[in-house]
Amino acid sequence: MNAPELSFGLHRTETLPIENSFASLPPAFYTRLLPTPISAPYLVGASARAAELIGLDPAEFGKTAFLEAFAGNRILPGSIPLAAVYSGHQFGVWAGQLGDGRAILLGDVPGTCGRMELQLKGSGLTPYSRMGDGRAVLRSSIREFLCSEAMAALGIPTSRALSVVGSDMTVMRETPETGAVATRMAPTFIRFGSFEHWASRDRKEELQTLADYVIDRFHPALRAAPNPYQALLQEATRRTAELIAQWQAVGFMHGVMNTDNMSILGMTIDYGPFGFMEAFDARHICNHSDQQGRYAYQMQPKIGQWNCFALAQALLPLIGDIDDAHSALEIYKPAFENRLDDLLHAKLGLRSKDPDDSTLINEMFSLLQANHTDFTLFFRHLGELKVDDPAGDAPVRDLFIDRLAFDAWAKQYRTRLRRENSIDAVRRMAMHAVNPKYVLRNYLAQTAIEKAQNKDFSEVAKLLSVLENPFEEQPENEKYADLPPDWANELEVSCSS
Repeated sequence: MNAPELSFGLHRTETLPIENSFASLPPAFYTRLLPTPISAPYLVGASARAAELIGLDPAEFGKTAFLEAFAGNRILPGSIPLAAVYSGHQFGVWAGQLGDGRAILLGDVPGTCGRMELQLKGSGLTPYSRMGDGRAVLRSSIREFLCSEAMAALGIPTSRALSVVGSDMTVMRETPETGAVATRMAPTFIRFGSFEHWASRDRKEELQTLADYVIDRFHPALRAAPNPYQALLQEATRRTAELIAQWQAVGFMHGVMNTDNMSILGMTIDYGPFGFMEAFDARHICNHSDQQGRYAYQMQPKIGQWNCFALAQALLPLIGDIDDAHSALEIYKPAFENRLDDLLHAKLGLRSKDPDDSTLINEMFSLLQANHTDFTLFFRHLGELKVDDPAGDAPVRDLFIDRLAFDAWAKQYRTRLRRENSIDAVRRMAMHAVNPKYVLRNYLAQTAIEKAQNKDFSEVAKLLSVLENPFEEQPENEKYADLPPDWANELEVSCSS
């Protein structure tokens, strides 16, 4: 007896309408190859919200067809698996050819927000693996899965994560670890380094083919610009600047802002040694491999701009005139500053802007720096402040070592709130809508990972459900908003993460 047809247009795994538009590019852009199968795959975690984007029925999670497809063991109809080539600057140094060393693009699927590419990470060796083994470990796969979905819930442009499929296979890193395959989703995984690759080889024809592909597929309106390639650079620069402003506002640190990890669409991609700011330190380095602090929190805006200059250099053969390239890049600073200013005003519950606000904001960051105040809890608790009742300041005040210094700043803040006749209840609602209570702290991820390594995936599912609603109070999940325990200070993440 045939199973009933799914309602609401939801697809089974086998009926996902996969195509591969990237495969329409000339063969020099990729290598076609099949993923390397894994043995006895099992489901570690899956996101119903990500599945909804491509019309996949969440009831498919855990079924054999789903596990086989997203472990890389079975190729779905219409899929043309491939690994893309690109190059890039790593830690500011030209690294030459890189490419998808442990990722294979299955193809793209239509969805509610446009077509989404499906990419397996950890699916085996490719011609671009260099010294790598083509595999991913369970630890890093869970971190990427949770953070991708957490960032989406925070409203920050990001690749998405459909699932993590585990296996008992052993993968060697510093020590033997359990392997896994993560399925990532994004409109495209083309990156700055994709353009640097062809420019570095003086291959203008391929460079133009790639630029035309991006313009026609994602920015068709740019065709009407006097110089579409200059317009592409300007659009990528603007999106990158605004993305990094969003990172700064929520305390997110990417950890490896190499040009090969920068999306041409201005999205957060390639999660590795990321972190969310806890005890505030503008100099904080979340990546243990970053010995020089190139990608510290305070450096991210400058590195984003540096990367845009690298992209401009790559696109210059198409743009033609160096002054036109510089003109496109000029949008970076105002785009970053304006977006961050808007976000900080919203985080402080300020409806209007005042010439003195920069002083208030700068003194706030100096206060956070001096006291190493928890970044997320500060803004969340600040939303509870009442204009005319300093006696109720304890939740936010107690986050500071120097409470008198907080009192002095809070006095200025209250004066500013009174100037715009701020209403406590209205401001509280507005601030709680932009200041998350729950972020993916490293210790939360580590707890979920350790349980998963013992085949208990309940904490992965629980943490996902909490992070999907970061602005809600969730009284039953209060512990997920706690300050990190002392043992969390010993946690390190590196490029192997």
